[in-house]
Amino acid sequence: MAPAWIGETRAGKNASRDGLLDGPMLEACGDVRGLRVLDCGCGEGRFCRMLVERGAEYALGLDLCEPMIRAAQELAGGKDEYRQADVQDLGFLEDASFDHAVSYLNQCDLPDFAANTREVFRVLRPGGRFVVANLHPMRSATGEWQRTEDGTKQHFILDRYFNEGERHWKMMEIDFTNFHRTLSTYLDAYLSAGFRIDRIIEPTVTPENLKRYPGLDDELRVPNFIVFVLGKPMG
Repeated sequence: MAPAWIGETRAGKNASRDGLLDGPMLEACGDVRGLRVLDCGCGEGRFCRMLVERGAEYALGLDLCEPMIRAAQELAGGKDEYRQADVQDLGFLEDASFDHAVSYLNQCDLPDFAANTREVFRVLRPGGRFVVANLHPMRSATGEWQRTEDGTKQHFILDRYFNEGERHWKMMEIDFTNFHRTLSTYLDAYLSAGFRIDRIIEPTVTPENLKRYPGLDDELRVPNFIVFVLGKPMG
């Protein structure tokens, strides 16, 4: 999927990110000027570059996909760096070495998202923030709409919610796997790692972005994503 994803992202044609998630994610990140930022699952580096543009002192992007990392390195400036790595094990990073961390639709692809959460907690300084965007649990359960015979969407199907585990989809004509978890599973893992839950955001599309991306009209009916804003206590 990497070549198609890189092309779409760099052409600015990813509606879900450009038209829906970028705004809430940037708002949740807040003022990053002068901060050291870690991006878990950075892809081709797009969000790292956005944070650097907003004043981050240093951004480290990690991804397990080698083609994504190569693409990110092609556009790297003086303040963003990219490494191929498994974000479930950040043993190569020192304790309390970052001010801020993000996971932009990555934890829902990880077999052990709780391991990533614990590792991020370790490498964040006290008072640091971890902003996580995931598929909304009510959407990741089935991912299907109930439709009439002519294809009109009636309502979203919420079923198999408590049956956690792998879900198999197709994106850009490529088969891939991610993971469905309940809301309580996510929250329990964040709290168990030591984080404070500062905010939960269920993004919807703005009127302005709906004009740009009419295909996002479903987002006015059912949330597709959820953003967790987590804080590492000072004590």
